[in-house]
Amino acid sequence: MNPARRTTAAAATAVVLSTAGGLLTVTAAPASAAVTCTSPVFKRQFFANTTFSGTPKKTDCDSVIDQNWGTGAPASGLPSNNFGVRWSVTRDFGSGGPFALSASGLDGIRVYLDGSRKIDLWKNTSTTVSKTVNVTIPSGKHTLRIDYVNWTGSARVKFSYTPRTSATVDTVKPLTPTGAAVTYDQATGRAKLTWAKNKEMDLAGYKVYRRLQGASFPGTPLATTTSTSYTDTPPATGQTYYYEVRAHDKAGNTSTGTADQGVTTPDRTGPAAPTGLTAHGDLYGMVLGWDAVPDAVGYELYERDPATGSYTLVKALTGTSYLHHMGHTETQHTYVVRALDALGNAGAYSAPVSSDSIDRAAPAPPHSLEVITHRGDVLVTWKAPEHPTRDELDNDGRFTVLRSAGSTLGADAERLDCDYTTTLDSGNDTYVFTCYDTGWALDTTYTYGVTFTDWQGNESAPSDTVTVTTADGVAPPPVTGLTATPRADGMLLRWNAAADDDIAYYWAAQGVRQADGSFKATNPCVRGTDDPLAALCIGVPDGETAVYAIYAVDKWGNASAWATVDATELAITPGEPIGADSGGPMHGGGGWTVSEAAGPIQWHCEGDLCADVTEYRVSRWNPDTGTYDLLGTVPPQNVDYYHSYSDATQPLGSISYYRVVGVLADGTETAAAHPWRIRPDLV
Repeated sequence: MNPARRTTAAAATAVVLSTAGGLLTVTAAPASAAVTCTSPVFKRQFFANTTFSGTPKKTDCDSVIDQNWGTGAPASGLPSNNFGVRWSVTRDFGSGGPFALSASGLDGIRVYLDGSRKIDLWKNTSTTVSKTVNVTIPSGKHTLRIDYVNWTGSARVKFSYTPRTSATVDTVKPLTPTGAAVTYDQATGRAKLTWAKNKEMDLAGYKVYRRLQGASFPGTPLATTTSTSYTDTPPATGQTYYYEVRAHDKAGNTSTGTADQGVTTPDRTGPAAPTGLTAHGDLYGMVLGWDAVPDAVGYELYERDPATGSYTLVKALTGTSYLHHMGHTETQHTYVVRALDALGNAGAYSAPVSSDSIDRAAPAPPHSLEVITHRGDVLVTWKAPEHPTRDELDNDGRFTVLRSAGSTLGADAERLDCDYTTTLDSGNDTYVFTCYDTGWALDTTYTYGVTFTDWQGNESAPSDTVTVTTADGVAPPPVTGLTATPRADGMLLRWNAAADDDIAYYWAAQGVRQADGSFKATNPCVRGTDDPLAALCIGVPDGETAVYAIYAVDKWGNASAWATVDATELAITPGEPIGADSGGPMHGGGGWTVSEAAGPIQWHCEGDLCADVTEYRVSRWNPDTGTYDLLGTVPPQNVDYYHSYSDATQPLGSISYYRVVGVLADGTETAAAHPWRIRPDLV
């Protein structure tokens, strides 16, 4: 409570001096003229009436409205009854929200918010009256005014305005803090974030958040403070970090964040500590290896001095392995490794690892095992890296081929005495090893694996295994269901699939039956690509009877007996049969190709008469009419031996017979040549 205070004449009176005909004049100014109260302090005015009229008798500042004047006057120059006091303040309420306005007094009291009356206890009473009202104050600046009058008797007045902070009542978020800024000290690595104080009366404090560039702000704040500044030391990783500030009130409401404030740190942070560090002795010393670290461009390997416990640099390197040359003893050696980035920042040390230099580590197993079975042998091949395999082999290292009967490699697998050969695949720095297993049995399932034993007798785990079945010596049974169908392009053979499941191919042929009843092949038949159970024996359909046969061959090279069938070809030769061109200058030829394309027909002309030929007339036999139909003419061609004509209309799957004559300059014709061409329709 701020009771009314006496003021000195110098403070209460403004003296104005002016010269008017040599007369000095003194003018008194109102006592309230020089009073200014800083919000949220109330400006208080005392009136010698209950209507607040005229000039206040006194004006001062009051931080709390809680006065009890009893029956006396509230200030010098005021009566003890029938006086009035007015308090007013204009303040910024920030985001506003729910408030409780509480007033009590003897006698009358009224409360106004922005000129709107909220409490009215305006009566002369001998007992204290009081009232509390809940109001919602909008955001921004608003004015409170409290009028109090005392008519008679004791004078007492009290007023307060407080935010309601229950989470069920206050759902208004604070305003976003303003004036956010950040500074960064490169030397200390500290970022100082500052902002302006919020105006909300129910403010609980501020939450500071930090995020890495490209990431989101986390759900949990970096810090919570009631101050308007915060100092942080972000990781010195060379990355950019962003800060924002959010205000929060006592009801748990949180404002939106300020605009991001960014700082870019220098990179003073090394990579992560390496993991997976291992150490073991081998042929030439201690083999060390570890997992690669992201962002690392190099590593430093250290060994601990057993006498002092300190670490000494062994090697700076860029890879993730190192061979520390030393003798083979049981003395323990302890190592750590750390990573360095491109700026030379060193990371934390790895966990230490200790080992002696005795080679107790099994080598890596061979890889890429293959087992190929043939009719007479089993070929086993595998691979191993050139280094360190070559050195191990030079120091009595050895491979062992394992074999078990069945589909798995058992613990009791047979260890084969396999004399392997070695080939270097220099392009891949890999050795290829090959050996023949000579102790296998026919038609037996085996599973193979390979191990490698180093110079100290450490044997590797087996390679990946391969299961195979060896060759059998049983020929497939004879093919069944063989049929022969005569066609214009030859004899079409079909048969049933062999019962064996390891058939590699079938072989078909045309031939003759010998005196002892056996079959002798004379012409092979052509197998197509669409039907593996068919073949075409291409030939001139001149009505000849022949024997056709087929046998099956399994993947081990075992062949079945011939299956045979007798069949007679079609008889569709023309009236001027082929092979009847002897005695004249013109001679025709014939043939076929397995391309199924229509090939050209060919003939040749011999003797002086041929020089007088002006053109050649080409006709084709028409079996329906029994005549030769003219196809066209071609001029003599500048060749030493043959002339040709392409018959693009020859049907697929047919034999065509042709008649070719040369036309001389006088219009007469030479004797005819009779070329022919088969265009087979392969199956």
